[in-house]
Amino acid sequence: MGIIAWIVLGLIAGVIAKALMPGKDPGGCIITILLGIAGAFVGGWVGKTLFHTELGTFFDLRTWGLAILGALIILAGYRLIFHRRD
Repeated sequence: MGIIAWIVLGLIAGVIAKALMPGKDPGGCIITILLGIAGAFVGGWVGKTLFHTELGTFFDLRTWGLAILGALIILAGYRLIFHRRD
């Protein structure tokens, strides 16, 4: 899978991660999308490193699961670091 496919996958994974982790974030939609893109790359790395699984094609369910998992990890870390205190 090429870099453009990972970016598109990350965009969608960021939206899905935001839907799974609702709440007030210290960033807007653009930050969530960028976190999703980073999460897709992190998910791919986690899949290769920890689970020793090969990444599939763009339409493979395993690839989507890893991208969403990575986006959730990045989003949770972002919330911990940049949490606003009201």
